[in-house]
Amino acid sequence: MSTEGLSIPGISMGSPGAGAADRVRRFSPSGVFASLRRPIATMVGVEAVAVLLAVLDVWLVIPPKAPPYSIYLSAAACLAVVLRRKLPFLAVVLAVPGFLAGWAQLASMITLGTLATKRQIHWQTWVGAGLVFTCRFVQWPLDDFAQLSWREHVLDGIYGVLVAGMPIAIGLLIGARAEISAKLAELAKSRDRERRFHADAVRAEERARLAREMHDVVSHQITLIAMQAGALQAQATDGPALQTAQVIRQLSTRTLEELRSLVSVLRSGAEDDGPRPGIGELDHLIRTADVPVHLTVERLPDTVPSQVSAAAYRTVQECLTNVHKHAPGATATIRIQGGSGALNIEVRNERAERAGEHLPSGGHGLTGLAERARLLGGSFETSDTEDGGFRVRARYPLDR
Repeated sequence: MSTEGLSIPGISMGSPGAGAADRVRRFSPSGVFASLRRPIATMVGVEAVAVLLAVLDVWLVIPPKAPPYSIYLSAAACLAVVLRRKLPFLAVVLAVPGFLAGWAQLASMITLGTLATKRQIHWQTWVGAGLVFTCRFVQWPLDDFAQLSWREHVLDGIYGVLVAGMPIAIGLLIGARAEISAKLAELAKSRDRERRFHADAVRAEERARLAREMHDVVSHQITLIAMQAGALQAQATDGPALQTAQVIRQLSTRTLEELRSLVSVLRSGAEDDGPRPGIGELDHLIRTADVPVHLTVERLPDTVPSQVSAAAYRTVQECLTNVHKHAPGATATIRIQGGSGALNIEVRNERAERAGEHLPSGGHGLTGLAERARLLGGSFETSDTEDGGFRVRARYPLDR
């Protein structure tokens, strides 16, 4: 067994640091402007249409010999439409004189509708409604109003109720719709939380069951293996048998420690998997793999994320295990390369030199590595080589 090109001491596990400093996230202000352009254009368009309608309402009914003050008040009422979103009550107050002494009826209705939408049932809404009703009911100048008959007063009162009531009704409906939408969104979030809680409870129960099975069955069997290896080590006299017993005991002890760590994680339900082996322990893994290995490490970052480091370790571990089971005697070539914001791992083995022993295999190792790579945002692929061997390639992003 050889470890050519091994240069991985001092690897620290954590978040990306100096090794990831060359990865610059590009920021384009055009994306921000594009997201803001549509709402701003829509708002400007709505404001322009509202002002245009208010101006047309005045321009189409204004008499040829109108008093100048009525024209100015009507123009001020049209301009007040622009202020209705930020200062709705002030906009109504500014529009009322143009309605009373001018012809800005639509401008007053638009500002009153906005006030009702924003304030709903508020004293400002009722004050604004009273002002608009008064402007529609009272005719200017007051001398003409005093000369109207009672039928004309009743008719003006009815129209005043309609002119003041219609914007309020529309505003209250819009506010009620917004409130219902907010409550529906809150209800949807509550249902999503309930589903997540239920899923978490199901997962916790399943994790607890798996923890019990692993502790009662797997942990017990590995403990027996470690005990038998210890007894064999005590009884062995020759060198190869003693060395084999020591290796079996070390592997079983280490496996038992990792298994107990996994059981504790399953019982606690924590998202973090706890301490995990990483790239810094590949040297020990290769020495105890019982597989001829050629290892090459190129441009490895100074700092590797813990999840990526653990994924790299598990990838090499699974590949060496497969070589030991399915291609005994074959040499494994491992290449670990960093760069372009990712950690690339390639493990290739030659054709088996002898027939291997039949060992139990569920075929889930490579599937698990593919799922791990997908969860980390990377890629995983396998293929046969031209010389009858096997190749595994994995790519894990470093910007995590």
